[in-house]
Amino acid sequence: MVVSSNILTNLKGGIKEKMKTFRKFRKSVKALSPVVASIILIAVTVAVSIAVAAWMGALTIGFMGGGEQLEIRTIDFSITDKVSLTIRNTGTSAVSIQEVWVNNVQVTATNLNETMPLSVPANTNVGLEITMIWIAGDNYQFKLVTAKGNPFMKNAIPPS
Repeated sequence: MVVSSNILTNLKGGIKEKMKTFRKFRKSVKALSPVVASIILIAVTVAVSIAVAAWMGALTIGFMGGGEQLEIRTIDFSITDKVSLTIRNTGTSAVSIQEVWVNNVQVTATNLNETMPLSVPANTNVGLEITMIWIAGDNYQFKLVTAKGNPFMKNAIPPS
């Protein structure tokens, strides 16, 4: 098979024309302006720094003991018509108990052996007696509400 030189020159000429067109196309495509690129980079940096700051803030509150840490250790039903609570403050600062609730009913001051507010120093146990009629086998929810409004709850069932 014989290929004429005319076809080869047309092929070469055709490739050359295509390359010239491609070069013109590449020159006409413009990148983002350096100013726009800088603004986008700064916006991304600020967004990431805000996210990291929020995350670190949440960690710091936990490490520095910013929250109240109160625990109802024991609930004793051994005395008839009385319930004894042992409360422990496991935090690093004193906690003030403002209210005592049993089964979503606030306990009145006359039914408590302590006056409210009851201050619980850091890392100490405090006893609290509630005068109430309890029934063996029933479920009781005890809730302590602090001066900051934080509830601390524990459920207990008196033995039969």
